[in-house]
Amino acid sequence: MGSGLVRVRAAVFDVYRTVLEVGPPPADAPTRWRWLWESTFGGRPRLDLETFLAGCEAVVRRDHGMARARGIAYPEVYWPGVIADVLPELKGLSERSRQAFEVALARLQHTTGLMPGAAPVLRLLLNSGVVLGIASNAQPYTLHELNDALTAVGLGANVFQGDLTFWSFQHGFSKPDPHVFQVLNARLRARGIEMAETMMVGDRMDNDIVPSRQCGWATFLLDPTAGVGSEGAGDWQRMAHWLDGRLGA
Repeated sequence: MGSGLVRVRAAVFDVYRTVLEVGPPPADAPTRWRWLWESTFGGRPRLDLETFLAGCEAVVRRDHGMARARGIAYPEVYWPGVIADVLPELKGLSERSRQAFEVALARLQHTTGLMPGAAPVLRLLLNSGVVLGIASNAQPYTLHELNDALTAVGLGANVFQGDLTFWSFQHGFSKPDPHVFQVLNARLRARGIEMAETMMVGDRMDNDIVPSRQCGWATFLLDPTAGVGSEGAGDWQRMAHWLDGRLGA
């Protein structure tokens, strides 16, 4: 490379507000909730959307409290289980129908799309032989949102390597727990990739940047408001410039 910079061989990404931008719920979410209920269960909803979500929040608080009592500092819930506690009706549906309900419900809670500038940088990394991974506090519906956004630009969620993917809902704990990065470090070493050859890209200092730096990873803070002179921070376009000299043999 000739630049003195350590080559990046693996790039691990946060998802929300990093690969995916997140917007507010649709204005007609309560109406869509009624349609979703009627199409799934038939009849009028026995809970309005606000009451349903409040019930889910109570279940999350309960489950988080139980996990913390067992010594899990940063617990994660399994969202399908949470909503099934509030809506026992879901247990009578097929798995496919339950998944469709969960994805539709997520669309009532927020809107998502690919972050501007993400696609060309992901392609740059792939074309440079960098393996891509994920470390995300997420739920099963996140996989659908990510795949939809990437497929729309000719990519797909399969650009991220399965063994380098950490979804918090699959493990019961979440970032910034150092075990998240310890798990990924072990998998990277199995591929012959060192910590210094790995970069973390995320939008939060506390969840993404600080714990990955503590592992010896390079980092890039996705912060479109970062000043021009900020090193290792900025939008996706600035990340492409930051990568100059860090890719290739």
